[in-house]
Amino acid sequence: MLVTIDRMQESTAGTLRAAVRLLTGRLSDWRIRRPQVPSAPRPSLSWTGPAVAAGSVLAGWWAFKDAVGREENVAFALFIGSVSIMLMAWSNILSTRALLLEPLFGGLDRVYKWHRWFGALSVAAMWLHSENIDDVKGIRGASKDVADAAEDLAGTATNMMYVLIAASLLRLVPTRWWRVTHKFLVVPYVIACWHFYTATKPYANGSAWGVWFGAWMLAGVAAWVVRVVWLDMVRRGSPHRVVRTDSNGDTTTLELEPVGRRLRHRPGQFAFLKLEKKGMREPHPFTIASAPGEKTLRFVIKDLGDWTSRVGLAVRPGDTVTVEGPYGRLRLSPRHRAGETVWIAGGVGITPFLGAAVARRPEAQPVPHLFYCVRSRDSAAGLDMLEQAAQEGRIRLHLQASSEGNRLDGDVLRGVFGEDGLRGAHVVMCGPDSLVRALTREVRSLGARHVHVEGFDIRTGVGPDLSREIDEFLHHRWPVRQRH
Repeated sequence: MLVTIDRMQESTAGTLRAAVRLLTGRLSDWRIRRPQVPSAPRPSLSWTGPAVAAGSVLAGWWAFKDAVGREENVAFALFIGSVSIMLMAWSNILSTRALLLEPLFGGLDRVYKWHRWFGALSVAAMWLHSENIDDVKGIRGASKDVADAAEDLAGTATNMMYVLIAASLLRLVPTRWWRVTHKFLVVPYVIACWHFYTATKPYANGSAWGVWFGAWMLAGVAAWVVRVVWLDMVRRGSPHRVVRTDSNGDTTTLELEPVGRRLRHRPGQFAFLKLEKKGMREPHPFTIASAPGEKTLRFVIKDLGDWTSRVGLAVRPGDTVTVEGPYGRLRLSPRHRAGETVWIAGGVGITPFLGAAVARRPEAQPVPHLFYCVRSRDSAAGLDMLEQAAQEGRIRLHLQASSEGNRLDGDVLRGVFGEDGLRGAHVVMCGPDSLVRALTREVRSLGARHVHVEGFDIRTGVGPDLSREIDEFLHHRWPVRQRH
């Protein structure tokens, strides 16, 4: 009996330790990633978006610099409140995925990074405003009763914003739940705008400054309507029909034909897929693996979470998939003649290069070196297509299979290009962050000045991603009935 109790206690302790390890994750899960500023060797168009956003936010200081109140820091308190409003407006504008924004910020992946950071910084500015604001002397925006009611609502909105932003930043919250809560961020934003409009300020709402801030507040609300109501509910994207599915280990390939007009894309671009099935309708971004001239769209999807783990079983030929896109500005070939062209792919990061390898003309120079890093030859998606392209002289294929002791590192690159052999080269990488970080250092040591990377992730944050574990737990407790 005592032995049985001891074993039960050991089992319980082991379960608790496993749960703690799962919830705490690894140290790398808690690393904060800063927004990536343009890394071009000289100023380019991609600097424009961040510069305009910063300028529009900082310009508000001149509206409040002469503010008078009970406290000496009243000008800062009012200004930092406007910063919070402006950053929230910019965050909403960037969420629309408007094609005009891509060149101004350097691609949709960077657009979304700035979107997340603008949202997080707006909450920090809101907290500073609430901690510093006091009695203000100036022009009343509305009657005292209305202003007081708006201020009380703003306090509630602040707490609501803290909770919703925490749900966005903590990856412990499953993605499908986060998407629902994320849409409600417009509520505290509208309340904050109403408080800003009705509060006492150094200027009148009908003045030039009043029109300036009013226009930005309306733009923020309009952007939310465009994204959530028009694009997510009404327009939704282009319908496609599944013509083929193929599962190979933890990778699923979908081939889609358009129902109507064909989607026009460039090599390296991606699109958002929405499956018209219960529990699978949230959009997910995937790189288009087919060549621009093909009649169908091909997507290679790796099992990395709850949605991707179920897509191979959920999708059948004849099913409808909504495609929104294309997006992305990953340039696989240099605009002007350069030295070597080097493509480095890790795992499912091969997808941007699949269509490009097939679409290249054999006579086009320089012929790209494609380094394809995989665990084993059997797990290499699209290997037949790449080997065929290599035989036709479209690419120079280097398969780096770790199971064969053939890992890609600086020594391998030096053996191919020599010391300083990548000076003036056009280098493009796509794959896991660890591989990209390690090989970026290596290629720069060989003379490469700039590495083109488009690591798109619609949701980043801190903490381990438990979407799969929570989905498996809910499925085990409350299994969904499948109709056959």
